Amino acid sequence: MTEIINITLENEMDLVLAHRRCMAVGERIGLTIATQTSFSTAVSEVARTVIEHTNTGNLQLGIGGSHPRFTMAATIVFEEVDGLDRGDNGFFYAQKLVPEFLFKRSEGSCIIEMAIGIPRSLKIDRTRIADIKKYFLADGPVNAYEEIKNQKNHLYKVTGQQELEIQHEKLINEKKNEFISIASHEMKTPLTILKAYTQMLVKEREGFEPRFANVIDKLDLQTSKLTALVKQLMDVSQMENGSFGYRREQVPFRPFLSEVIDMLSQAYSAHAISLSVDSDSVVNIDRLRMEQVLTNLLGNATKYSPLGSAIDVRCSVVESTVTVSVRDKGLGISTEALASIFEKFYRDKSVMTTHPGLGMGLYITSKIVVDHGGKIWAESVEGIGSTFYFSLPCSSVISE
Repeated sequence: MTEIINITLENEMDLVLAHRRCMAVGERIGLTIATQTSFSTAVSEVARTVIEHTNTGNLQLGIGGSHPRFTMAATIVFEEVDGLDRGDNGFFYAQKLVPEFLFKRSEGSCIIEMAIGIPRSLKIDRTRIADIKKYFLADGPVNAYEEIKNQKNHLYKVTGQQELEIQHEKLINEKKNEFISIASHEMKTPLTILKAYTQMLVKEREGFEPRFANVIDKLDLQTSKLTALVKQLMDVSQMENGSFGYRREQVPFRPFLSEVIDMLSQAYSAHAISLSVDSDSVVNIDRLRMEQVLTNLLGNATKYSPLGSAIDVRCSVVESTVTVSVRDKGLGISTEALASIFEKFYRDKSVMTTHPGLGMGLYITSKIVVDHGGKIWAESVEGIGSTFYFSLPCSSVISE
């Protein structure tokens, strides 16, 4: 059968719709009013019975058969219902109206097929069938109910496609996270051993020729970078599977911040890092994770700033909220990139070829801050510099 109309049978309004569409298809084919009425009434009787028992019915109207004998045909499919069979009154009456009536069951569904012959004088062929189908595809709804029904069906279709896309994306992310977890754990052990041997060479570097000592320093530096990348991969993996834990404690924030910035100032001695704190407070934090936040922000500031440039770290407390800012005079970030910098694996195209990285640092940083009940954001002007902010709730403010 070539389907021309498809109608879901959910309520009594669909009976009216089914009857009108049957009449319209019969009229378009060229059947007499009597034939149209007989067939439409048979379809309506079957549809009425189906709707009385279930709301999962589906009606297909079309043209069946082949040259030279074509038929106007209808197929109604619905879920199998106990006690409902060919002998039901509605089905019995429909059988008296159409010459061809078939009731069958298949895999938990009932299928009713009805057909009535189309006279050869109407000259139906495949071209005309295609034209009739095209006509109804372009035809508007017959009433307000059908218009709403069509909109609902379209919405269901779009929603279904979106759900499939979401499921597909979820599966890809799960596979990616599984790979990241396995890869980072497999790399951790050989890297730890490599780092240990590198440290042994560093301790003995004075006994080597200068050119070998230089190679040892580079080896140690690159091993440290690779170790940091693997650690980031492991952090991301733990975040995704929910095992990224915290050990929080009440910490006076100013001395903690001063200690971390002093340590980082030595690590990034090629830049002038300054710290100003207007007042002290107590925050409930995981020291190591918050140190990781500051390390990532200072590391980015030095990475994208000229050697010797100033990096200002400021801390203020307003209404039980402590806010830290890290301001640099580096490359700056475009407005477009600012909207995505905290996303996992995001890297701006302008720095992908000039600055190494995997785009995980800010994602991890933002996750840590948010998990501490805080917020993180950034402001930037290209060519002038960037300022990264994060805020945390205070347990208390320490008066001077």
